[in-house]
Amino acid sequence: MKLKNLSKEGWSGIDVQLKRRADLIPELVNTVKAYAAHERELFEKVTELRNETLAPHTIQEHAATAGALSRNLQKLLLIAEDYPEVKANTNFLELQKELSRVENTLQKARRYYNGTVRELNIKIESFPSNIVAKGLGFEKRTFFSIGNEGDRNLPEINLA
Repeated sequence: MKLKNLSKEGWSGIDVQLKRRADLIPELVNTVKAYAAHERELFEKVTELRNETLAPHTIQEHAATAGALSRNLQKLLLIAEDYPEVKANTNFLELQKELSRVENTLQKARRYYNGTVRELNIKIESFPSNIVAKGLGFEKRTFFSIGNEGDRNLPEINLA
């Protein structure tokens, strides 16, 4: 029961950070949009993904949406690098710092959650606690990973 509650607490920490990140996105998008209005498709995608992160989902769906949002936010920040006016904008710089802090806290929350889920899953699978877990209806929980499977593959390098 303790590990189940700790994993719920861990998920709550992730959820809070996802919401904090979602709250920063509209202002970040509007700041960049003021200088790079022709990137409308990316702004719409980031906004759509931001709204999706606020909707209730399974952990796997949250992970997929959070990963897609992270990749698109990286694109947004890369676009901002092309505009000296954006990089010099005090509001943008503060938003970028806050987003970085949120991402770091989200990473810590994800590690905590995954650690408690690992311990819970081990107890559910190990004898003799698996007998009690099965009798009480405990189920294994899913790890939260916002990484893209494609990002784990090494790039192909052709030196010929």
